[in-house]
Amino acid sequence: MSLFADAVSSLSRWHPYSDEQARLRNAYLAHLDEHPDGLSRECHPDHLTASALVLSHDRRQVLLNLHRRYRIWVQFGGHCEPDDEALVSAARRETVEECGITDLVFDGMIAQLSKHEVRCGPIRPSHHLDVRYLAMAPADAEAVVSAESLDVRWFDVGAVPAGLEPQLRELVSRAVDGSSRR
Repeated sequence: MSLFADAVSSLSRWHPYSDEQARLRNAYLAHLDEHPDGLSRECHPDHLTASALVLSHDRRQVLLNLHRRYRIWVQFGGHCEPDDEALVSAARRETVEECGITDLVFDGMIAQLSKHEVRCGPIRPSHHLDVRYLAMAPADAEAVVSAESLDVRWFDVGAVPAGLEPQLRELVSRAVDGSSRR
């Protein structure tokens, strides 16, 4: 199965947890229907990306990175590459590259969708149509700071940075209480 076919299949099978998430899923599917290159960073003004929120083994902490370019705390992720086999594979690759933890456990289920503006790039406005997953880190996980980050840090789930974007804050809450799977 191609990355494109996987994206359509994954989004079509996913059961959104809210009307807003259902609206985003339908918009993502329409985008892919209109743009055969909709997973490529060259697709403008919008394209799909893949990311993951990393949780500690006990779900008491989340690992976030201080993005070098935007200077905000975010989950790990980024653009799909031609050799990615699936959206979750792209999320895994990007997350491992950015945090250095190689033995993350992904269940492969979409946890959340998030459309957000890209504040740099050749065309504005443009958006990342982000497909978010959850990843569990082993108990002894040690993260590293990649070239894309200013910092990588574990935060207690009740003490995430104040400026965390609302959808990511919601994902943290849903992941901790297990409702990201409902």
